[in-house]
Amino acid sequence: MITRTRTAFAPWLALAGLALCAPAHAQSRDKLVDLINEYRAAPGSCNGARAAPVAPLAPHPALGRVRVTSDTLLNHALERAGYRDAIAQAISISGARDTHYVMGELVRRYCKTLLSTQYSAIGASLSGDNWLIVLAQPAPPPVASRLPDLRAAGESVLAAVNLARASGRLCGEQHFAAAPALSWNPALAEAARAHSLDMARQRYFGHKGKDGREVSERAAQAGYLWRRIAENIALGQESPAEVVAGWLSSPGHCASIMHREFTEMGSAYGFDAALERPRIYWTQVFGTPR
Repeated sequence: MITRTRTAFAPWLALAGLALCAPAHAQSRDKLVDLINEYRAAPGSCNGARAAPVAPLAPHPALGRVRVTSDTLLNHALERAGYRDAIAQAISISGARDTHYVMGELVRRYCKTLLSTQYSAIGASLSGDNWLIVLAQPAPPPVASRLPDLRAAGESVLAAVNLARASGRLCGEQHFAAAPALSWNPALAEAARAHSLDMARQRYFGHKGKDGREVSERAAQAGYLWRRIAENIALGQESPAEVVAGWLSSPGHCASIMHREFTEMGSAYGFDAALERPRIYWTQVFGTPR
């Protein structure tokens, strides 16, 4: 330990010592990961039973930075290391630095974990003679990052709606005949976008905005002079196809989609970009102009 009474050279010596140790530790970590992947490629057996080969695990630097103590939850340790997991497991082996010995212990005690196909990434760390091996499957990217842009999403909603309108259908107990295709209207799309964003940012779900306005007023503000207006909203769906399917399965929303008096439509999703994993709000506005 370096005390305050050491000379200015002592910290340099300590850092030099760490620099000399770091490559050796890194080589040991890399070697252990290689041994684990070699075992996965040709396991032979596990707990006395024949085992089939499985795909290699991809080394991930963040998993090698994980530090777990007796009072630390693994998912918290993973977050601190900068890794978002869907599922993970940590294995601790103490009392040995030799990678081949550690590998033998891993196979003897944790072969099923080593051969699990639910993991795709791995990291290992060595502190003294204490090993920590972390196997993980990364969390999927947030839904918001996988959505098409607003225009493409809107076109997909419009196509799905027009496909539904092309044939007669039951909405609950009410039968609707096939209806003419709707046209895209940018003003209705803007009204839909504004309401989706407002719901997302102000954390509510409803047709009436926090400012008290309804779809009729939002459409008018967007510049749409309407003779007939209606709105569908949804929360949590991950794609245009999913949200339209949900609306069609709900009698009231289905009726709005199938109503032949409507001639135009606009739709948009919205989410709070300030949140790490935001929920997706959807709005669809139907209109008939004056």
